[in-house]
Amino acid sequence: MAHAAVEQVEPGMALGLGSGRALWAALHVLGQRPWSRDLRIATASAMTEERARDLGLQIVPLDGTVHLDLVIDGADEVDGELNLLKGHGAALLREKLIVVNARRFVVIAEASKLVDHIGQQKTLPIEVVRFAWPDTRDRLLDLFDEVTLRVDDGTPRVTDEGHYLLHATMPPDADLPALATAVACTVGVVEHGLFLGMADEALLGSPDGQVNVRRRRP
Repeated sequence: MAHAAVEQVEPGMALGLGSGRALWAALHVLGQRPWSRDLRIATASAMTEERARDLGLQIVPLDGTVHLDLVIDGADEVDGELNLLKGHGAALLREKLIVVNARRFVVIAEASKLVDHIGQQKTLPIEVVRFAWPDTRDRLLDLFDEVTLRVDDGTPRVTDEGHYLLHATMPPDADLPALATAVACTVGVVEHGLFLGMADEALLGSPDGQVNVRRRRP
């Protein structure tokens, strides 16, 4: 899966990299390519940036002058239409900012991440400002039955951008575009983990090493 993703990278590209174990495996493979030092790379998390720098790769900021040729990132869930649920690694805001900058977005994930409907296995991460976050949660309860604050090791999880994460239980029959709009319009919400219609291709790896390639329908 990691090798299949790196095969799509061409020398000289401006490349966006997300975060998570699958992406870091691809990053390690990428670092072995002799031409990888000529890539211009934008990263979605501090951890990915640190790993890329350790490999000697060139990091560039998204400062309005860089337009990415390709983004490679993982996903927590992928449905049959290549809609994604992302954000359990707490980097969803930066990941989405990178994706919308790119010409192509390729997802790499374990085959077990393929679901019948988004929210089947995972809760939806929602990045919110810390100020008055309980009020933001209460507003989100108009859309979801359960919304909880993400707490790791006894303290609220803080994103790279300094926000809190709420996790919402997805209704199984959700109208995804309508729900995404409603969440985004909720006061206090910075971004959510629904990546709808963004992925061009998904590389789904099986334990036996096989890779199932799925492409978005025209």
